[in-house]
Amino acid sequence: MLYTVRFTESAVKTTFGKAGENSIIVEPGLHFKAPFPIQSVTKYDTRTRIVQAQSETQQTADDFQIIVEAFLTYQVADPLKFFRSFSNAGDRPIDHYIKAEGEVLRDLLRSALGETSKFAITDLYSPDSDTSALPELESRVLDIMTQGGQGGSPLDSYGITVTSIGIDRIILPEATTDAVITRMGANRDRLAERYESEGRSQARAIEAKARSDADKIRAFAQRRADEILAKGEAEAAPYLAQQNVNPELAVFIQNIRLMRESMAKKFTLIFSTSDYGMQLFDPNILKNAQDKLPVPQENKGSLSASGVED
Repeated sequence: MLYTVRFTESAVKTTFGKAGENSIIVEPGLHFKAPFPIQSVTKYDTRTRIVQAQSETQQTADDFQIIVEAFLTYQVADPLKFFRSFSNAGDRPIDHYIKAEGEVLRDLLRSALGETSKFAITDLYSPDSDTSALPELESRVLDIMTQGGQGGSPLDSYGITVTSIGIDRIILPEATTDAVITRMGANRDRLAERYESEGRSQARAIEAKARSDADKIRAFAQRRADEILAKGEAEAAPYLAQQNVNPELAVFIQNIRLMRESMAKKFTLIFSTSDYGMQLFDPNILKNAQDKLPVPQENKGSLSASGVED
């Protein structure tokens, strides 16, 4: 005749199997009832429960087939409506939960996931979590589950409140995977071609600027070289004029200067005595010069009758 209701529970007390508006017990603590079969009590856990939906194939806005795995969380908001809707499943509360989840919640979630068709696959598969459309898709599915159409949410009549919707995973079938990879490859090819075109354009601009700069540098260097050459010719003109007075003397002086500078650096040079200015070093030059000198008459010998020199 006694039963306890926990603070996380609400109870429905029936009389001969019937429940009215006054049959809901939400006050925690110890309560009284008539013995079975006159009265019985069914207690429901009011905490949040989770339902994992089966994988469903959905079509995106850009005609790709994807497999969506989703879940929802719910609470028993009205124990009386919940009892009236699912008490025919059995006497235990767990039987009521199983029927509510299997026949109502999963079917409604499957229908609400049709919102996937309003999103492109590139919106759902975004590398940046801040730009992914998954939160928006979850929000739309939750709105359908909680608000429904003009008549309100169909779950209101079951005494159920859906608190959240989540998408566990999105799987690409093999055919969709191949198509996505092909499209990604095409996108990469377009990006690569664009970058190559931009690179070629920049390279041409850099080459043109480099050629222009090189031409300017060469022109400046040529003008500077012409100025230096003209200045050198002007400074060398007096010396050339002096050397042209006696070219042979100028050549001889240059040879002497060459010998002096070379010997000062301890170089060993070999010259031919036939070279200009090197005749003085010929060992036979003195003999040849002596032979060319005239012989005095008093130094000549006399010949006797026998032909022998005195």
